[in-house]
Amino acid sequence: MRRFNSIYLSGPDLFLPDGEALYHRKREMCEAVGLTAVGPRKPTPEDGSAGRAGELQARVLYTDALQALRGADAVVANLTPWRGPNCQPAAAFEMGFASALGKPVFAYMNVEDEAEAEYLGRVEAILGAEVDDAGVWRDPDGSEVEDLELPENLMLWAEARRFYIIVTPDPLADATGLALCLDALKLYAD
Repeated sequence: MRRFNSIYLSGPDLFLPDGEALYHRKREMCEAVGLTAVGPRKPTPEDGSAGRAGELQARVLYTDALQALRGADAVVANLTPWRGPNCQPAAAFEMGFASALGKPVFAYMNVEDEAEAEYLGRVEAILGAEVDDAGVWRDPDGSEVEDLELPENLMLWAEARRFYIIVTPDPLADATGLALCLDALKLYAD
């Protein structure tokens, strides 16, 4: 039997409107089921550069995030589309890093409409995509668009032990996916 004590919360939450409050609420959800939530943090003046963001702050935040990932027992990744059709790049990196460490990864994605639950649909709606003469979907640059009828890139989808898609009127603040991932963690802990 595997016991989980800490969970790394990955995703764009801290950068969202009311991000600090959302992140705090998600940490409380973890604590309510006996888990310590850890995760990335935003830069502070103490990180260097006299309060101005820069390379020194980036290195400190990167090192801190990897240390927290190494210390966590599992990862829950918020893969809600952010600034385009894909998830936050840091969340994708953190999922891969956790996977390389052999840590279980659980993921969720919030969308406003069921049509947004498929990656190809989001690319088509946000960037534009067309089928070429060979029947291959291509973006405006002519690059092939992955069409596996999955919610996100196949590497992220396949790595998640559970991948939940939540249709919600408030995709940036809905915490239902986290609750489902916490429930799934119990199955892997027993």
